[in-house]
Amino acid sequence: MFTGIDEVDWAALRHAYGSAEDVPGLLRALASPDATEREAALDGMYGSVHHQGNVYDSTLACVPFLFALAARAEVPDRGAIVELLVSIGAESAGPSARTSVRAHAEAFVPLADDPCPGVRRAATAALVGFLDDPPRVLELLRRRSALERDEKVLRTLTEALGLFVRRHPADAGGAVELLAAQSEPPHSPGTRLAALGQLALGAPRLLPADLVPTAVRLLRERSLRRASGPDRAAPDTLVGRIRRLRPSDEEGAYLLRTLHRALDDRVTDRIALLVGQLSSPDAMDRCNAVRMSAGLFREWRADFGPAVSLIGGQLECEEDQLRDAGVSVLAELFGLAAPAADDLHALAVARPDLWVHSWVRGRPSLGRPLKALARSGDPRAVPVLAQLLAGAAAPAGLGFEVVHLGPAAAPLAPALRRRLGRIPLDSPEAAELAAPLMAALTALKDPAAVPEVLRLLRGAPDGLGAREALVGQAVCALDALGTAARAATPVLRGLLDTRHAAPAAGALWSAEGDADAVLPVLLRELTRGRGRSARSAAEQLGRLGPAAREALPALRVLAGSGRVWERTAAARAWWRIEGDPEPVLPVLRSAWAENPYARGAIAGCLAEMGPACAPLHDLLTAELAAARRHTARPGGHGSHDIARDERLLTDCRTALAGR
Repeated sequence: MFTGIDEVDWAALRHAYGSAEDVPGLLRALASPDATEREAALDGMYGSVHHQGNVYDSTLACVPFLFALAARAEVPDRGAIVELLVSIGAESAGPSARTSVRAHAEAFVPLADDPCPGVRRAATAALVGFLDDPPRVLELLRRRSALERDEKVLRTLTEALGLFVRRHPADAGGAVELLAAQSEPPHSPGTRLAALGQLALGAPRLLPADLVPTAVRLLRERSLRRASGPDRAAPDTLVGRIRRLRPSDEEGAYLLRTLHRALDDRVTDRIALLVGQLSSPDAMDRCNAVRMSAGLFREWRADFGPAVSLIGGQLECEEDQLRDAGVSVLAELFGLAAPAADDLHALAVARPDLWVHSWVRGRPSLGRPLKALARSGDPRAVPVLAQLLAGAAAPAGLGFEVVHLGPAAAPLAPALRRRLGRIPLDSPEAAELAAPLMAALTALKDPAAVPEVLRLLRGAPDGLGAREALVGQAVCALDALGTAARAATPVLRGLLDTRHAAPAAGALWSAEGDADAVLPVLLRELTRGRGRSARSAAEQLGRLGPAAREALPALRVLAGSGRVWERTAAARAWWRIEGDPEPVLPVLRSAWAENPYARGAIAGCLAEMGPACAPLHDLLTAELAAARRHTARPGGHGSHDIARDERLLTDCRTALAGR
């Protein structure tokens, strides 16, 4: 197995953490009779030699030895070794790695008939991925399908057939026939589900007309047949911990995820499938459904009310995994979580221990059940938030969630002010502590907050980062407080020659309404500033209305030459000042087409314009007809993506209504 291993200059090779001189030890440990040692070695291979899917010169040097290990029947856990080889040779790993694995591709053929099911599973996918002879590959899959009796391997074969259909469409006929046969009795429910998913991806014309009811029925049959025995204990290694964190029915999650992916824009069918999953008597089926619902909600627009209600129903489940998954999804839905608000409130009342989430490091944060309730706009969150604000240490970020409660959160204002007034001005965390509190008081437009905000503005500590952040937050808050902030005008005037000039001028206008005092400052920022400062100046000029007519020439220039965000802000200000839609609408149409992320701001402008935006009704109508949330960020990392998109749709409807 290790012939020639000592002839490799491993010390001269590299992996993720430097010299690869430890790699021979890892390779030898993969053949150890001790399970924990083998797991630790596999941990090391993924952690350094194939770190995060990357390939190094040491990775390539390992390939022959990994194949030698996989070929020896006496080596335990060879399936994991074959999986590692398949991962190393993946297209995403790069051409050199793929070429290295393909050079040994013939070794996968006997492994596909290995007595060990784990080896057969891993090798089956490799046949499609690395062998260059499609007719031979299809014959190997056909023969293995006829002989195979292990359910897990059968489902892997089904996935391999689907991959074959997509990679070799000219030779796909036989594979499609096999998939169609596997989607029917007497095959097991799991195999039939897998076949339906692969047909949906590669040959949707062969799907049954009653696909969703069939899939839901098969899911429930599969759940009844699923073995309920405990999984083997996983060692305390990286790989072992990952296995423990996976849902106990990872395969079921994959089957349904494949079907959802294949259905893609058939959103009505996907919602029906999701509702069927969420109505399952099996808790793990429901947990899988909750987890995959997040992507559906984030990417598509539809009536998700029935599905959201069913997710809310999972919150009373005694299984922490299912309840936590449901709360996590609901916390990202904001107003769309309203159908589950009763369930969120019931959970918050029943489980005060979930009001605050304590991290191993860092300050405690607001617990997700309460966060989801507040984000849904439900006023029943207010009494609980009041209790937390009355405590010794309120959770970090609480104020950001108060914003979503609107006027119902007014009773929280005194406590928010008190906490804002206690922030030590010399603390390096002053800006971080103040931001959520000022966000809440800004949203509430609480005039009594002026002294606390002014204290922070006057006493902001030196140090660029902390001071600039605090000043920006305070100016924004004072702007929202309008004439109540007149006591702050001397301080605001002192900011007119700083990087905060445009926002400070806006706050000064809100407090005093004196255009002569702020117009020169905004004109200077508009013509001399760049990027964000010019955009901010344009936004503030629009608030002055006709009093800012002097700025029209500069706004016209910016509307025609700036970047999309600056053009949009300039066009909006142009409309507010002059009231003539004709020159403004082409600018907005162009920006709408150029950058979908700007559509929220544009739709807000069109809603404000009322009947004057009629020439752009085609854009609004098309937006409302689009099923996909095209502004959602890839990977689903934008926690406010759904809320922003729903606001866009609301503004589109308002603009079309002419209000």
